[in-house]
Amino acid sequence: MTNLPVSPASPDQQLGDRVPGGDVADGDGLGGLRSMADVVAGLRGSSAAVDTLTDEAVLEGQVLIAGARRALDTQAAWFAATLARRSRPELGGRGLAARQGFRSPEDLLQAASGSSKSDAVKLLGVGRLLVETDAAEKAAREAAEAHKLLDGTPTLDGHGGRDGIDGRYGSDGNDGSEGIDGNGGQPPLDGTAPHLPPLPAAAVPPWHAPIGRALGEGWLSVEKADALRKGLGDLDRAITPEKLATALTRLLTEARTLNADQLFKRARRVRDVLDEAGIAAREKAAYDDRSLRFYRLHTGQVRMVGLFAPEDGEYLMSTYDAITSPRRGGVRFVDKEQAAWAKRVQDDPRTTEQLTADAFLALTKLGVKADPKRIAGGRNPAVRMVTIRPTGTTPAGTSPTSPTAGSTPAEATSAGTTSTGVAATGTEPSGPAPEPSAAPTTDTSVDAGVGHRAPTPTLQPGVIEGTAVTVSSETMERSLCDSGLLDVTFDDHGHGLDLGREQRTFSPAQRAALAIRDGGCMWPGCDRPPSWTETHHIQHWKDDTGQTNLDDGILLCRADHLRLHNEHWRITRDDAGRYWLTPPPRLDPEQTPILLTSTSPIRPEEGQP
Repeated sequence: MTNLPVSPASPDQQLGDRVPGGDVADGDGLGGLRSMADVVAGLRGSSAAVDTLTDEAVLEGQVLIAGARRALDTQAAWFAATLARRSRPELGGRGLAARQGFRSPEDLLQAASGSSKSDAVKLLGVGRLLVETDAAEKAAREAAEAHKLLDGTPTLDGHGGRDGIDGRYGSDGNDGSEGIDGNGGQPPLDGTAPHLPPLPAAAVPPWHAPIGRALGEGWLSVEKADALRKGLGDLDRAITPEKLATALTRLLTEARTLNADQLFKRARRVRDVLDEAGIAAREKAAYDDRSLRFYRLHTGQVRMVGLFAPEDGEYLMSTYDAITSPRRGGVRFVDKEQAAWAKRVQDDPRTTEQLTADAFLALTKLGVKADPKRIAGGRNPAVRMVTIRPTGTTPAGTSPTSPTAGSTPAEATSAGTTSTGVAATGTEPSGPAPEPSAAPTTDTSVDAGVGHRAPTPTLQPGVIEGTAVTVSSETMERSLCDSGLLDVTFDDHGHGLDLGREQRTFSPAQRAALAIRDGGCMWPGCDRPPSWTETHHIQHWKDDTGQTNLDDGILLCRADHLRLHNEHWRITRDDAGRYWLTPPPRLDPEQTPILLTSTSPIRPEEGQP
């Protein structure tokens, strides 16, 4: 159990560690913050109250809020730095974060503030910068005072130099009235200047000290401070503190007119100019950091997290922009075909995120399909879906008078055996690309106000092989259309009896013929080319008693294929060879058929293009 109110501090965690600027007179140094928090909490704003303000007042209010936020964020950075120091690893279980039940100061800060992990890391980084700057400047002041004492220069207390130490400087000094040279504070007799030791390294302010001072002055935000720190990078052999300090001075003059993102890009560019030799090293580091990870969630969904080098990442971003630009304020097309495509993208019922996911999945399939030997070592990736049905059920692609594929006649009629149908997407040696499981299905109950029940497939729901994810009957039907069925027969004890053959699949030659005939997805208004399509078998599994003929197939893109099965549309073919799309009664009570037309420029029936 985590208790966020901080427990009593250990002896080294008393008021000496408090945030600079705190008021110790109030007991714990938080009186000012409490008063400020009370004032802010009293600002009970509302949309109606803000809407009554003038434009000038709204703009001024934003400026005031931004200033207050910068001041608060700076205080938050001080607190974060102290929190991190009190949680340093060498304290072990005595550390502040550990005593509150957290593994790291970042975790504690995130929980206490409700921020994201990246924001917590950013705040801690800026806090450390402030602490380093404060400590170095304090050491520099102390060193300067020490030098004044050593060389006889009047100090803050009005005294001169100190006595000689261990007799090294003679016996002339008395209560700091003489100089360290033992010559009464006068220059050496030979006329040379007195030798002074250099400032210790700890007394030299770090190159990023101006960032800390700007934060303290209240005009630089934590976000901009983090952008400068990360953009300019760290010291190395080629980049000295002096170079970075000079660059920082110039950037701070620009920081007032740039936002945090712009400032980071500017700082990164300045670093590249300073360290041209390091560009290749940073480029290699970014490339070496590339990764793509997949996580299977408990829901069966798969999450993908990727990191790409700038060049490759921008290619993906360019692809994303090309796919979604009509949705995101992209260029307006003059060409009629391009304008029509943009209109279809805008009118697509899918969200931009869904559209992007479907497009990148389709691109992956196209790549594997183009050269499976090179991409996947000759193995076509596949998703197998498994379901169970009685062996007496006539599967697709078999005659009603013939036994179930993979079974003997006795097995086909025996109540003691079951046949496991394996619908494996993408398993044809040179067939279509693999198809993952479908989206959730729609309601198949009685349509309200219509009195019609949507047709229910006879296939039972199945599971995706190797997982516990259940898939619907509609998904099984869709997979059977393009990937076929493989019967595996088991007895009552789960012993395998026989292995059938794949059925209902369209051969590569048949798919090529369908591509010429249909020209792509046949759904009304869809412009997907043949390479983006799946082959829909117009005879449903429960109705199919014949062989897989060319006339039984029609090309549909994945999105429309999903829609057909999940919403229970139906495609039929008339005696003239035309295909008709019939909507479900829920969408059209009259179920008026819609004629499907080919988009192919080649019309075999006409004998010419």
